Amino acid sequence: MTLDILLYLLAGLLMLGGLLGVVFPVLPGVPLVFAGMLLAAWTDHFRHVGWVTLIILAVLTALSVAADFFATALGAKKVGASRKALLGSVIGTVVGFFIVPPWGIFIGPFVGALLGELWHSQEVHKSLKVGLGTWLGLVLGVVLKLGLAFAMLALFVFVWIWNR
Repeated sequence: MTLDILLYLLAGLLMLGGLLGVVFPVLPGVPLVFAGMLLAAWTDHFRHVGWVTLIILAVLTALSVAADFFATALGAKKVGASRKALLGSVIGTVVGFFIVPPWGIFIGPFVGALLGELWHSQEVHKSLKVGLGTWLGLVLGVVLKLGLAFAMLALFVFVWIWNR
């Protein structure tokens, strides 16, 4: 009984940490949310949430990962970002995280893409445009992931309550 309480607590912490990871991309956000749901279902011996629901939740998790990747890439491609700008965005995210957390996670991709594009094209106006486009793609990815994470939580809670 005490172990179940600890496991449910851990499941809740995984879900909460996952939601935070959606906004602050240090943690694998939606996959952590899914891991928390899977742990809660397992702890309950799958009485309230079964395999069909978990498969749907796993598909939504995969969609969130794809949405994040494609939203950022779409934002960058839409403004004509070079490979150096994309690389700069990734490096900027990592550097930003370590230098000025948590704000560096939001500022780093913009600065990295801007510097990468400036290195590639040596055009300030285009580099600003690429930096902004890459950043907007990142924001779109966060919004999509948040929507999917909350849809997953709503489905999980609905199925749990429905099967009581």
